[in-house]
Amino acid sequence: MKIKMFDTTLRDGMQGTGISFSVNDKINIIKLLDELGIDYIEIGFPAANPKDMQLIEKIKKIKLNHAKIAVFGSTCKVGILPENDESLQILSAMEAENIVIFGKSWKLHVNDVLKTDENENLRMIGSSIKFLADSGKKVIFDAEHFFDGYTDDPVYAEKIIQTAIDSGAESIALCDSSGNTFPEKVFEITKKMTEKFDIKFGIHAHDDCGMACINSIAAVRAGVDHVQGTLNGIGERCGNANLSTIIANLSLKLGFSTIEPQKLQMLTKICRQLAGISNISISKQPFVGRTAFFHKAGMHVDAVMKNSMSYEHIKPEMVGNERNLIISEISGRSSILQLIQRIFPEINRESELLHKVLNIIKEKEMDDYQYEGAEASLELLIRKELGLYKAHFSVEKLKLVTEHCENNEKYNKSTAYIELNVNGEIETTETESDGPVHAMDLAIRKALCVFYPELSNTNLTDYKVRVLDARFSTGAKVRVLMETTDGTNTWTTIGVSVDVIEASKIALIDSMEYKLINM
Repeated sequence: MKIKMFDTTLRDGMQGTGISFSVNDKINIIKLLDELGIDYIEIGFPAANPKDMQLIEKIKKIKLNHAKIAVFGSTCKVGILPENDESLQILSAMEAENIVIFGKSWKLHVNDVLKTDENENLRMIGSSIKFLADSGKKVIFDAEHFFDGYTDDPVYAEKIIQTAIDSGAESIALCDSSGNTFPEKVFEITKKMTEKFDIKFGIHAHDDCGMACINSIAAVRAGVDHVQGTLNGIGERCGNANLSTIIANLSLKLGFSTIEPQKLQMLTKICRQLAGISNISISKQPFVGRTAFFHKAGMHVDAVMKNSMSYEHIKPEMVGNERNLIISEISGRSSILQLIQRIFPEINRESELLHKVLNIIKEKEMDDYQYEGAEASLELLIRKELGLYKAHFSVEKLKLVTEHCENNEKYNKSTAYIELNVNGEIETTETESDGPVHAMDLAIRKALCVFYPELSNTNLTDYKVRVLDARFSTGAKVRVLMETTDGTNTWTTIGVSVDVIEASKIALIDSMEYKLINM
């Protein structure tokens, strides 16, 4: 059975904390979603957001191979006819064929939020859908707070469904808008709807209780034909249902058809590219995250190398991911050997080089380095020990100046001056930012881009500092972890020092070097 995937990153996802897309970002996201084979791509609220109107105009010039664009809006306002409602007029005049409008399904919202009565709410829903359907649109009705509404008053909730059907809706999405419904109730209520009403249903779940994905799958089992969500689970509050997790589970575990089988192997790449545009980390995300197939414990590593299914529920390459063996104090020789063999295939378990690498890793860990999750720095360390590393650049001079104004709390300025040596050529640059680490990052990147323009599309997605021994207060050693992406790949580097700037510089240089050796 085919389950259509409906992505709302550019509408509901935009409500996530820290998420902001330019029009060009949105165009790139649409292309990625279309490349993956997503069926519907919902874009924002053109009546309320001029950027979305610009986007709609630009989309006309883009040839999509698979996805259909759906434009979002709401029902008419209380006491207003659809033909007099500005937002509905805009939607009806658009070239877009698929229109999504939402309406209230819970009497609490009808009475306390809309400040109207149940009959007027039914009038708003029915007349709005009919107005758009009569103008030639295919209307998807989002029944907002449906599960809460049905629990409160099933008779009224079913009137909402019947009204939408009678008014010409193509399909109805049942929304768990507060994300507080449990899977068994989602299944039970959805099953009643799919068996009682002759219309296609969808599911729109939020993750406030951590159950958006399982609720979406429960609804699929109950008979819905499309799933709404965002590819990386971004969205308001705790986020929306994560389509990448749902796609993989439905396709690989439950035998449903979602995206084309050959596209499934692109899932990791597309999710990571989208994460780069969103400037978020998806390291721990199921199936597509960097740690989804990481193995740390020596016993686990040994078992996986003998039979991958011993600790892996699927083969990583099925979703375009890869296995990684984390090096730490509990790692066995097998995990380190496999990592080294990626760089230097000739090495074997009895090689002196293996013992040399093991010893240097132990020495670095004694110095408070921790390579668990800092695989890029570990690869560079191994290359150095094997004599397979040549630095692309060196920092000859770094000067940082930070200014604060006591009379202006908002005035914080950091200036970084840097001299880099690249194959004997000296490049100097100076940059400003509101923090010293960012200023240093900008300065190094700006100088290096003169020689390596490919670095211009890399950016930091995460930066963590950990104090290693609080007994020494501000003089304590710190460990810095930096996560960097180029829009396709993501890697983490580490630096340790009693000076947070020095630790950051070490991690930053490793980040640049790792990108350069893998170009």
